[in-house]
Amino acid sequence: MAELGVVMTDDDHGVKLRPKLKIQLRVGGGVIGPGKIELLEHLDAQGGITAAAKAMGLSYRRAWYLIDTMNSALGNPVVETKVGGEGGGGAKLTPFGSALVHRYRSALAAVDEAAEPFLDWLADGVEASAREH
Repeated sequence: MAELGVVMTDDDHGVKLRPKLKIQLRVGGGVIGPGKIELLEHLDAQGGITAAAKAMGLSYRRAWYLIDTMNSALGNPVVETKVGGEGGGGAKLTPFGSALVHRYRSALAAVDEAAEPFLDWLADGVEASAREH
């Protein structure tokens, strides 16, 4: 089951709020959302859990916990690790993990496109309300 939430974001200047959709997937007792997907993207780009965690301001322990919960909830590993040695350790997305990231981003883009008229309407209403107060 997927849950959609509307998050109001500003343009970094506090000028105009813009609604944005956030998708969280509830799978196998776990939740997969934008933060975990971002962690997988960093892991893919950086080639390791430590670097991915650092890029997101997470501890290694927290990043590993998030990855482990995804692996458990999905029943299919999203990350595989290589034990350190002469060349050092590392981690990479499994083919399933890569497909998860790609399909999540594709689904989010499709939902964003479909919801654009609603989000525009909501933004206009929020903006009008802010002008009245």
